[in-house]
Amino acid sequence: MFEWMAWTLPVAVFFCCIALMLAGMTVWQIRSPSVERKGWLPLVTTRGDRLFIGLLCAAYVNLAFVAVSEKMIAWFGLEAEPSIWISFVASMLVLGLVMRKG
Repeated sequence: MFEWMAWTLPVAVFFCCIALMLAGMTVWQIRSPSVERKGWLPLVTTRGDRLFIGLLCAAYVNLAFVAVSEKMIAWFGLEAEPSIWISFVASMLVLGLVMRKG
């Protein structure tokens, strides 16, 4: 069924993290309903809004890394493409920033 997708360890960890975030946000929303607030994003958001925006940003960070990872070999004189774990950590940091300050 899932043969069409490249289920590597980073991909599996990324999707497991998303599933855990959604489950955690559901429990958090039930225990403590969110209120709208204005952070540095140009709109008033709830926790769910910030999670959605943060996940979009995380996806863009990963896509940008994939786009430039081959070019990084020439730029930095690397022997092989950099690890995809770098973009995973960067995307989770961006997600955390949007959730906290957005």
